[in-house]
Amino acid sequence: MDTQELQSLKNKFDIIGNDASLNEALETAVAIAPTDLTVLVWGESGVGKENIPKIIHQNSTRRNQKYFAVNCGAIPEGTIDSELFGHVKGSFTGATETRKGYFEEANGGTLFLDEVGELPMASQAKLLRVLQNGEYIKVGSSKVERTDVRVIAATNQNLEYAISQGKFRADLYYRLNVISIHMPSLKDRKDDIYLLFRKFTADFSEKYSMAKVTLTNDAIDMLINYRWPGNIRQLKSFAQTVSALEGQKISKVGERCVVDAATLSKYMPKDDPSFLPAKVDSTGGETISSSDKQMLIKALVDMKREIDDLKIKVNSYHQVEAPSQEREDPEWQGFGTPVSSEDVSHGKIIEVQRQNDLDEHAQQGDSLSITDVNKELILKALEKYNGNRKMAAKELGISERTLYRKIDKFGLDSNQKK
Repeated sequence: MDTQELQSLKNKFDIIGNDASLNEALETAVAIAPTDLTVLVWGESGVGKENIPKIIHQNSTRRNQKYFAVNCGAIPEGTIDSELFGHVKGSFTGATETRKGYFEEANGGTLFLDEVGELPMASQAKLLRVLQNGEYIKVGSSKVERTDVRVIAATNQNLEYAISQGKFRADLYYRLNVISIHMPSLKDRKDDIYLLFRKFTADFSEKYSMAKVTLTNDAIDMLINYRWPGNIRQLKSFAQTVSALEGQKISKVGERCVVDAATLSKYMPKDDPSFLPAKVDSTGGETISSSDKQMLIKALVDMKREIDDLKIKVNSYHQVEAPSQEREDPEWQGFGTPVSSEDVSHGKIIEVQRQNDLDEHAQQGDSLSITDVNKELILKALEKYNGNRKMAAKELGISERTLYRKIDKFGLDSNQKK
């Protein structure tokens, strides 16, 4: 995305900030939107994770279908299955009529499951079944229902730790974590803090016809050096408090209320060691550059398209050759070591592996590494354009200079054939 497109996206979804990691999260969301890949959004509470599923839905082929957002942590454990999958009349006390669940209501559209780590284990098993084959059973029923829903989940928990404690299913984690998008915390977006503060105070001033709050340089330093454990949500409340209590001291509407560090310190939250932001333990991991990430996303999209084409061909074959034989759809599910915090902070794309991998390397028992994916994509692009590096770079979505660097790095020949 170019700068103008990115800014237009931010304006549409009321997103404020120019941080590189924020831009990367937004670009990834737009890039994978046309696919039906499951997405897991990471980030501390209050960072704005709810914007990612909205962006994905609005840029997907499901944009004209329904979109539902469900806070899994706000639904009582006893009713979560009914909310998600529905129930039949008489299935429990108070079930006076049959009710549709979110998976039925969102059929054909997108379902955002916020705080997915709060789901009880029994509900996790049912969610896994929906993700695997689109099947579910209403509470109190024995009839298998089917749905076509794209699931986007979000969490502020360390799901790897939850798995180790037996509180979250590893197979569900891999199913959800096909694409990982990390929303950065406010303490890592220091250049955006004062920008957000100004936006919140300007909105407050306009809404209540009060003086606009302006900070002195020392007050700005105090503002951006605080860690903001509650992130954007906390900063917004803080800005409104300062605007309300300081802005009223200026009687003439339109004047500015200048606040210095001494005054601002009266409103600054007091650090409480027990009130710490959610944190994912770092276990190290391979970092990935923006150009490599773009190529991996493109590989995922191309792979999804190829698999869809293959499924159509296989279905046609079975309809002709063996109409009575049922075929299990190929499954998309991650396997291997869960992501580390370093992977998450760089928005690393988790490699998708399938039990029936069509790639010849998988048939030989080899793993498909990031380097292998890059090499194969570069070779395909060069072959397609008969060694024309400019056209190949355009096809890959990277600069020509980056392509030259990668060709040298991998020891490739522009005219090399696969």
